[in-house]
Amino acid sequence: MAEEQAAKQPQQFTVQRIYTKDLSFESPATPEVFKKQWQPKITVDLNTKSEAIDQEGNFEVVLSITITARMDEATAFLIEVQQAGIFYIKGFEGEETRRILGTAAPNILFPYARETIDTLCVKGAFPAIMLAPVNFDAVYQQALTQAQSASNGGAAATH
Repeated sequence: MAEEQAAKQPQQFTVQRIYTKDLSFESPATPEVFKKQWQPKITVDLNTKSEAIDQEGNFEVVLSITITARMDEATAFLIEVQQAGIFYIKGFEGEETRRILGTAAPNILFPYARETIDTLCVKGAFPAIMLAPVNFDAVYQQALTQAQSASNGGAAATH
């Protein structure tokens, strides 16, 4: 019983550091785009990735967001932000750790990325984007479902 208690570590999830890993702002259609009424078509692409950076339980999580604003066929602006963090995770197993890396960590990083995006828009003389909150739990679950469907479909196709 003493071995079980020694093996069972207390669960820990802490933020070690939050930082901007990569940042890009382009406005190729300026100054012509400023002559038009601002009614852009905005697309948002979001992605996360994570990896262990040591054996002590530190992981880097990178939240990548790409915003494209188009006016007619012209790109008014393109913003790419990689907001990253180092997170210490101990006492969780397999799927629990993956879920924390795919949901809790991006939830912490997202407000930093959103503020950076808004600031870049304003500094580029465009209105702030004000991204809506993202449900990373739903995004994670959807990715799991798609991965399971792909593996089941791939297995069925090979039989």
